Amino acid sequence: MTQTVRTRPQGSERALSTAYDTALLDLDGVVYAGGNAIAHAVASLDTAHTQGMRLAYVTNNAFRTPDAVAAHLTELGIPTGASDVITSAQAVARLISEQVPAGARVLVIGGEGLRVALRERGLTPVESADDDPAAVAQGYGGPELPWGRFAEASYAIARGVPWFASNTDLTIPSGRGIAPGNGAAVEVVRIATGAEPQVAGKPLPPMHRETILRTGARQPIVVGDRLDTDIEGAFNGDVDSLLVLTGVTDAPQLLAAPPEHRPTYVDADLRGLLTGQPDVVPEGDAFRCGGWTATAGDERLELDGDGETLDGLRALCGAAWTAGGDGGCRLDGAKAVARLGL
Repeated sequence: MTQTVRTRPQGSERALSTAYDTALLDLDGVVYAGGNAIAHAVASLDTAHTQGMRLAYVTNNAFRTPDAVAAHLTELGIPTGASDVITSAQAVARLISEQVPAGARVLVIGGEGLRVALRERGLTPVESADDDPAAVAQGYGGPELPWGRFAEASYAIARGVPWFASNTDLTIPSGRGIAPGNGAAVEVVRIATGAEPQVAGKPLPPMHRETILRTGARQPIVVGDRLDTDIEGAFNGDVDSLLVLTGVTDAPQLLAAPPEHRPTYVDADLRGLLTGQPDVVPEGDAFRCGGWTATAGDERLELDGDGETLDGLRALCGAAWTAGGDGGCRLDGAKAVARLGL
């Protein structure tokens, strides 16, 4: 599949909630952080649903079950059923089930979400490398996961048992800041064994396949806060995406993004689902959005004008992504970004 290199954010005259049939929403950093709803998330999702958009919650966090996630969202004021939640645990369980016999034992390094997903596929979770597992499944186990679980995985892998990981996000947002994610735990086992896992979660195809199979979406839009999972996953699935700036990604990272990390749309938070998106218009060597004009100078990105902050950032994306071409922009954009207060 050949994909066009995106050189600027796209515009939409229609509200995204009416232009797309399904929002595939990341959770951590998009809907909530540290268990608490992010500002404007609840009201925005309620309005989008009222306007006819299906809401599906797609998370790389394999720790909790879909029932638990749905209950949490409902408590936050977002009525959700378990069938509206798709996890990387479900994606990796399907991947494993396609490669081992029905009913096979699987060594679980992670939380209850992973065990439930494996049982859903007819597999049998076990706790020890001595239980003769046919596979090792590793997912986020929370901050209290005992260190000995990594050793258990290492023992099994060293005996030739195939290793699967729900995802490899190095970090995860929390209410106190950014914490180590499952990718950091995967690195521990990789260092100990020298092995490489098969990975199911975003941005890889097994997660996108799981999402489409479970939602039946025909014209979805991926909504996320991470370039290397949410946005790259949308790129790999050849669907549009909305980046919200409520989680991991900040403005400098967005400007430096390589093609596979460039979102279709950019907005501050989930209110971006409820509006059209302004066009970023090329004007010679410059890019204009709203009251701002951005250009790529000899050594740095330059920004002139005033108006809405996000319009300035969108204009800068046009200049940066064009200058970056097939790679990431290396021009200094700190002064331009500082002018926007980002």
